[in-house]
Amino acid sequence: MRRKDHLCTEFSFTLPKGLVDAQNRVHRHGVMRLATAKDEILVQQERKFQENPAYGVLMMLSRVIIRLGSLNYVSPDLLEGLVILDISYLREFYNRINQQGDAHILTQCPHCNAQFAVQLELAGEL
Repeated sequence: MRRKDHLCTEFSFTLPKGLVDAQNRVHRHGVMRLATAKDEILVQQERKFQENPAYGVLMMLSRVIIRLGSLNYVSPDLLEGLVILDISYLREFYNRINQQGDAHILTQCPHCNAQFAVQLELAGEL
């Protein structure tokens, strides 16, 4: 178990399909950081978001994904190239780490009632 006074702010993930770059390389493994209030504010101030609020998802993901494969910057335009399965995965992963604070859930053994934490596996992590 992790110490309670330690705040983890970065989480690794693996996309189900991956992003194909201009050199035809597939980027699947990445790191996402926790979102901040400033991230939310800056996305809402963007012209593209004001014209099309649905674009806010890509804008927010581009702010919190700090690495994807060998890419150290992921723009909303780059994320437009992801298949819907990968976008859905990233949205779920974003919600999980920002609402729960980690990628683990507390569960209980049905036989002995012992409680323990397990890491949920999403489609891309199988």
